[in-house]
Amino acid sequence: MSGSMDRFPSGPEAQATLANWRTSPFNRWGFQHVREIVPSADIPNDPDDLWRLPPVDTDLGALAIDDGRGGHVGLDEYLTRTSTDAFVVVHRGRVLREHYAHGMGPATPHILMSVSKSMLGLLAGILAANGVLDFEAPAEQYVPEAKGSAFRGATVRQLLDMRSGLAFDEDYFATAGPIVQYRKATNWNPLEPSEAASDLRSFLQALDIPGGPHGGAFNYVSPCTDLLGWIIERASGRRFADLFSELLWTRLGAARPCYITVDRLGAPRCAGGMCMTAMDLARVGQLVAEGGRRGGRQIVPGGWIGDIVAAGDPDAWLVGPFVSYFPDRFMHYRAKWYVERGAEPVLSCLGIHGQHLFVDPARQIVVAKFSSQASPLDGDAIRMTYRAFDAIRALLTGS
Repeated sequence: MSGSMDRFPSGPEAQATLANWRTSPFNRWGFQHVREIVPSADIPNDPDDLWRLPPVDTDLGALAIDDGRGGHVGLDEYLTRTSTDAFVVVHRGRVLREHYAHGMGPATPHILMSVSKSMLGLLAGILAANGVLDFEAPAEQYVPEAKGSAFRGATVRQLLDMRSGLAFDEDYFATAGPIVQYRKATNWNPLEPSEAASDLRSFLQALDIPGGPHGGAFNYVSPCTDLLGWIIERASGRRFADLFSELLWTRLGAARPCYITVDRLGAPRCAGGMCMTAMDLARVGQLVAEGGRRGGRQIVPGGWIGDIVAAGDPDAWLVGPFVSYFPDRFMHYRAKWYVERGAEPVLSCLGIHGQHLFVDPARQIVVAKFSSQASPLDGDAIRMTYRAFDAIRALLTGS
């Protein structure tokens, strides 16, 4: 990891800190050591109940990925070009490829960024089936503190589908303004010497600028997911980390504990703070590929997976901000998951700096990818990664 934290103790010029841990080249180390920089809450697994996905000797050397420049590259070149830290391919429950770089290994947890949102989406489905969450209820039914905010009147379902009317500029390059205050409130950015410490829940209450009606266009606003974390804790009376462990992580058969970053009062960063191993993320994908089941046990309701696949609104997607990242793809967004519609739908998750999970239930293909890309949203890398999954699907199924 040339340039950052490759020797200890590191000199000031190579030291990953709270101020630079998401900036290249420091993010290569930072994304694998988040809990050494930001406070976190553990999410235990059950070490006596491992879901084993056996390896199989498969040659992916014939893979040809459209590079977007008029040519094609093989898998290794693609992984290098997209700053890949870990890459796992699973087909019919068997591991075809496991790749690690930049100091990562099978036991290394890596930050999911906004793939964390999709993990909350699965937990929400479990809680609704258990009678804990009412998707038609407004946010303030669970969190009365939201009454004075722009979230007032937004239903749980609208928050899940990113269709709130909140005005919030999610500019990852901003050096001031609400998004920077958001990061400070979640412990992701350092405070200035004269600043008083904030917290996530106080920040959410202060978001009071409406941008339009709730239930309209797809409106990608990360604080919606953090409000859902607060709603889940209020509705259940329990910590998000404990619920995720009990209802999903231990039942999934995860090989390792995962964790989630928290603010100074313990509020979880559900929008982007989860960290886990690549293989455990692939296990989540396999669970979704199998309709929420692991063997004979239903973990995520099958109807919830079916709703994610079928019930999103493509018209809301088309007037949203992400269309350019998915050219020529018929998409919707539902319960924190991206869905490419069609006869054989593909579900996917996307996080900044190159975090991805793909699930093709019909063909039983799962791909998990962690990266430390320099740009938060690299359009070329995102589009190339979706084309890479297209190529993997074609190679494995002969179509």
